[in-house]
Amino acid sequence: MKKIYMLGLAAALMFSSCEDFLDSENYTGKDSGNYPKTEEDVAQMVSSVYKATFYQQWQGDYGNNSEKYFAAANLASDEMYGGGGENDAATQAVEHFMYTSDTQFEGFWSAGYAAISRANAALSAVDNVTDENLRNQTKGELLFLRAFTYFDLVKCFGNIPLLEKAPEGVAEAQTSPEQKAPEEIFKQIASDLYVATQIMPSYTFDGWSKLEFGKATRWAAEALLGRVFLYYTGFFNKSSMPMTPVEGYEVTEITKDYVVECLNDVINNSGHDLLADYRSLWAYANSETAADYDYLSDLGEKWSEDNKEAIFSVNYAFRGAWDSQLHMTNQWCLFFGIRANDPSTDTRYNKDDAMSVYPFGGGWGIGPVTPNFVDEWKKAEPTDKRYEASVLTFPSNYDYGKCDSGMEMTGYHQKKINPYRCNGGEYFSFNAKLYGSDGVLGHFQASNCQPLVLIRFADVLLMQSELTETADGINKVRARAGLPSVSYSLQALQNERRWELAFEGLRWDDMRRWHIAEECLAKQVGGKIYNKGTETVMKDQGDGYVARYKATNGYFRIPQIEVDLSNGQLKQNPGWEGMQGFFASWK
Repeated sequence: MKKIYMLGLAAALMFSSCEDFLDSENYTGKDSGNYPKTEEDVAQMVSSVYKATFYQQWQGDYGNNSEKYFAAANLASDEMYGGGGENDAATQAVEHFMYTSDTQFEGFWSAGYAAISRANAALSAVDNVTDENLRNQTKGELLFLRAFTYFDLVKCFGNIPLLEKAPEGVAEAQTSPEQKAPEEIFKQIASDLYVATQIMPSYTFDGWSKLEFGKATRWAAEALLGRVFLYYTGFFNKSSMPMTPVEGYEVTEITKDYVVECLNDVINNSGHDLLADYRSLWAYANSETAADYDYLSDLGEKWSEDNKEAIFSVNYAFRGAWDSQLHMTNQWCLFFGIRANDPSTDTRYNKDDAMSVYPFGGGWGIGPVTPNFVDEWKKAEPTDKRYEASVLTFPSNYDYGKCDSGMEMTGYHQKKINPYRCNGGEYFSFNAKLYGSDGVLGHFQASNCQPLVLIRFADVLLMQSELTETADGINKVRARAGLPSVSYSLQALQNERRWELAFEGLRWDDMRRWHIAEECLAKQVGGKIYNKGTETVMKDQGDGYVARYKATNGYFRIPQIEVDLSNGQLKQNPGWEGMQGFFASWK
């Protein structure tokens, strides 16, 4: 019987052809009977997994980015409000832990399971790679990508189907997979990452080809294992993480000792390290923008897309085609960019305007920084160099009425993920000048190329401190920020992660695993905001932040289309049945 490779759960229910037809030979194209077989086939398949994992699952249509886990984790945390415009109800709904349509998160769900199905298909043929090092590296990448995808899906939805392998035959492909408890999903994630950390070659950062930059490495797998372990043991109050049995391995669980061993391996052997200046991590420090951004006048090391602190990143093209490949550029820059109707004519994005926010270019205005986050950071660490490197404070005379019906604006915005201008504002994006583009100035929507860094060396140091309950990692991170050393405490660790990793999509997971989400969310209410240019305060929407979190346990709504197509296999998460949590408009 030939294997059937599903592209997603919904697709599994749409097979209508007879088994005889599906078992017939295909002489004109690739199918599950003849592909993948060769080393080249496997390489193509691996590329398709990366695409589904990060470009389809995470990118896709920028208008739906609020329904991807990276955005949802940022917006649901106490770091950001929803923001956007009056017509961005979906974004504001996610921030208030509500929903706007039955298809919300469908793109994220479908692309996630497409990635998993592709990974399963490639894993079934990975032994066709003859070179042992290449085979182990390839298998490790596939296991990493499958684990990464499952990790985001299980954090987002909780009870989800588990696809461990490509289905055998039509009948299996037509059967909806059984919904599993989160603990069962984590067992598979643990197994995938354990094997990856065991088999992947130890290529150091300096020895890794620039052409390979962006691929998962042994160090990325070890770091992700640390992140998964801390989340699982914290959220579920466990001391270890069980594994799905793996042929050839006698290990049955991931222990803290093993995770510490992995993190120490990254710290001591990877070639990754902290950059000397925190500002150099962010693309606004590129050579073209830094040249006329006064804040960076004393900067030595300029930003580089392949810096040694980045352990795993999503890479993007220098320019995407407007009609079909816009998503190949970094659309997160637009999503989280400062609200503007047309940055090409709005002088606020030029250096000499009285209300200038230069060099930060215009975007959709998602994720204004919350006032309580700013206040708590300033109070906790008033001399922290990372604050100004991370948070943009709008000028006191800023005209919020010019922001195209901007909602939930606070006067604060993150600096890490934005379009960055140069030449005083002449260029919409630095890479139009740095790398060249079609046209003189580039295009503010199609010319953002900076990678999205998902795992940094600083995170590894902080995870190692948390697991060993020692301050060495914390103090290395603090030293770079110009701060004195501290003794270890959980509070010190929590604070350090909050400031160091702000706006990088990790705070929401930290709030949940430390069981502090309710107290943090309660502080969201009452912060000063501007809605369509009018000053007001943030209000609870629906039942309110805390009540929504209690009702859902922090899980989002499973796309209703998947529930409807599952023949009863999928059950909707608590707190989302019927019209619970429906967001009609801002009140």
